Amino acid sequence: MKRTAAAFWQGDLKTGQGHLTTQSGVLNQTAYSFNTRFADGIGSNPEELLAAAHAGCFTMAIAYALSQQGITSGEMNTTAAVTLDVATGGISRIDLELTATPIPDLSAEEFNKQALLAKENCVISKALAGIQIELSVHYK
Repeated sequence: MKRTAAAFWQGDLKTGQGHLTTQSGVLNQTAYSFNTRFADGIGSNPEELLAAAHAGCFTMAIAYALSQQGITSGEMNTTAAVTLDVATGGISRIDLELTATPIPDLSAEEFNKQALLAKENCVISKALAGIQIELSVHYK
Protein backbone atom coordinates (compact mmCIF):
# COMPACT_ATOMS: atom_id res chain seq x y z
CA MET A 1 0.00 0.00 0.00
CA LYS A 2 1.31 3.42 -0.90
CA ARG A 3 -0.39 6.77 -0.30
CA THR A 4 0.72 10.12 -1.67
CA ALA A 5 0.32 13.80 -0.95
CA ALA A 6 1.79 16.84 -2.64
CA ALA A 7 2.84 20.22 -1.33
CA PHE A 8 3.23 23.39 -3.37
CA TRP A 9 4.95 26.50 -1.98
CA GLN A 10 5.78 29.90 -3.41
CA GLY A 11 7.62 32.77 -1.74
CA ASP A 12 9.65 33.16 1.41
CA LEU A 13 8.78 31.60 4.75
CA LYS A 14 6.87 34.46 6.35
CA THR A 15 4.98 35.91 3.39
CA GLY A 16 4.85 32.91 1.06
CA GLN A 17 2.01 30.48 0.80
CA GLY A 18 1.25 27.06 -0.48
CA HIS A 19 -1.31 24.32 -0.76
CA LEU A 20 -1.56 20.64 0.01
CA THR A 21 -3.30 17.97 -2.05
CA THR A 22 -3.81 14.31 -1.19
CA GLN A 23 -4.21 11.33 -3.46
CA SER A 24 -7.74 10.72 -2.15
CA GLY A 25 -8.78 14.30 -2.88
CA VAL A 26 -9.80 14.94 0.74
CA LEU A 27 -7.26 17.73 0.69
CA ASN A 28 -7.45 19.54 -2.61
CA GLN A 29 -5.23 22.61 -2.76
CA THR A 30 -5.78 23.19 0.96
CA ALA A 31 -3.98 26.38 1.95
CA TYR A 32 -1.03 26.44 4.32
CA SER A 33 1.30 29.28 5.25
CA PHE A 34 3.44 30.72 8.02
CA ASN A 35 0.28 32.11 9.65
CA THR A 36 -1.57 28.78 9.52
CA ARG A 37 1.41 27.13 11.15
CA PHE A 38 2.55 29.68 13.74
CA ALA A 39 -0.45 32.01 14.17
CA ASP A 40 -4.18 31.84 13.53
CA GLY A 41 -4.45 31.90 9.76
CA ILE A 42 -7.09 29.98 7.84
CA GLY A 43 -5.73 26.75 6.41
CA SER A 44 -3.82 23.74 7.65
CA ASN A 45 -0.27 22.93 8.72
CA PRO A 46 1.99 19.88 9.01
CA GLU A 47 1.55 19.50 12.77
CA GLU A 48 -2.24 19.55 12.51
CA LEU A 49 -2.12 16.92 9.78
CA LEU A 50 0.25 14.78 11.85
CA ALA A 51 -2.15 15.06 14.80
CA ALA A 52 -5.07 13.93 12.62
CA ALA A 53 -3.06 11.03 11.22
CA HIS A 54 -1.97 9.89 14.68
CA ALA A 55 -5.46 10.17 16.19
CA GLY A 56 -6.96 8.18 13.32
CA CYS A 57 -4.27 5.50 13.25
CA PHE A 58 -4.32 5.02 17.02
CA THR A 59 -8.12 4.74 17.19
CA MET A 60 -8.23 2.25 14.32
CA ALA A 61 -5.48 0.23 16.04
CA ILE A 62 -7.66 -0.18 19.13
CA ALA A 63 -10.64 -1.24 17.01
CA TYR A 64 -8.40 -3.78 15.27
CA ALA A 65 -7.01 -5.17 18.53
CA LEU A 66 -10.50 -5.56 19.96
CA SER A 67 -11.81 -7.19 16.76
CA GLN A 68 -9.01 -9.77 17.02
CA GLN A 69 -10.65 -10.81 20.30
CA GLY A 70 -14.13 -10.89 18.74
CA ILE A 71 -15.11 -7.59 20.38
CA THR A 72 -16.80 -4.78 18.49
CA SER A 73 -15.78 -1.38 19.81
CA GLY A 74 -18.30 1.24 20.79
CA GLU A 75 -17.81 4.93 20.14
CA MET A 76 -14.24 6.14 20.49
CA ASN A 77 -13.05 9.72 20.13
CA THR A 78 -9.36 10.56 20.13
CA THR A 79 -7.74 13.96 20.23
CA ALA A 80 -4.05 14.23 19.41
CA ALA A 81 -2.11 17.34 20.37
CA VAL A 82 1.26 17.75 18.68
CA THR A 83 3.66 20.09 20.48
CA LEU A 84 6.19 21.82 18.26
CA ASP A 85 9.18 23.20 20.16
CA VAL A 86 9.98 26.27 18.09
CA ALA A 87 13.29 26.76 19.91
CA THR A 88 14.64 23.35 18.87
CA GLY A 89 12.69 23.09 15.64
CA GLY A 90 11.31 19.67 16.56
CA ILE A 91 8.21 17.97 17.84
CA SER A 92 8.70 17.54 21.57
CA ARG A 93 5.64 15.44 22.40
CA ILE A 94 2.25 14.18 21.35
CA ASP A 95 -0.65 13.84 23.76
CA LEU A 96 -3.37 11.36 22.86
CA GLU A 97 -6.66 11.69 24.73
CA LEU A 98 -9.16 8.90 24.18
CA THR A 99 -12.77 8.92 25.33
CA ALA A 100 -14.69 5.70 24.76
CA THR A 101 -18.12 4.39 25.64
CA PRO A 102 -17.98 1.21 27.69
CA ILE A 103 -18.26 -2.11 25.89
CA PRO A 104 -20.38 -4.78 27.60
CA ASP A 105 -18.22 -7.35 29.37
CA LEU A 106 -14.98 -5.42 28.78
CA SER A 107 -13.41 -4.00 31.92
CA ALA A 108 -11.74 -0.62 32.06
CA GLU A 109 -8.49 -2.42 32.89
CA GLU A 110 -8.65 -4.54 29.73
CA PHE A 111 -9.66 -1.56 27.58
CA ASN A 112 -6.73 0.46 28.95
CA LYS A 113 -4.41 -2.44 28.17
CA GLN A 114 -5.62 -2.48 24.56
CA ALA A 115 -5.23 1.31 24.33
CA LEU A 116 -1.63 1.13 25.54
CA LEU A 117 -0.84 -1.62 23.03
CA ALA A 118 -2.41 0.47 20.25
CA LYS A 119 -0.34 3.48 21.29
CA GLU A 120 2.82 1.43 20.93
CA ASN A 121 1.85 -0.45 17.79
CA CYS A 122 -0.06 1.88 15.49
CA VAL A 123 1.90 2.67 12.34
CA ILE A 124 2.11 6.40 13.07
CA SER A 125 3.38 5.80 16.63
CA LYS A 126 6.07 3.54 15.20
CA ALA A 127 7.02 6.18 12.64
CA LEU A 128 7.37 8.69 15.49
CA ALA A 129 9.66 6.51 17.61
CA GLY A 130 11.78 8.71 19.83
CA ILE A 131 9.06 11.30 20.41
CA GLN A 132 7.36 11.32 23.80
CA ILE A 133 3.78 10.07 23.35
CA GLU A 134 1.45 10.35 26.33
CA LEU A 135 -1.95 8.65 26.56
CA SER A 136 -4.96 9.56 28.65
CA VAL A 137 -7.99 7.23 28.55
CA HIS A 138 -11.54 8.02 29.64
CA TYR A 139 -13.63 4.86 29.48
CA LYS A 140 -17.13 5.90 30.54
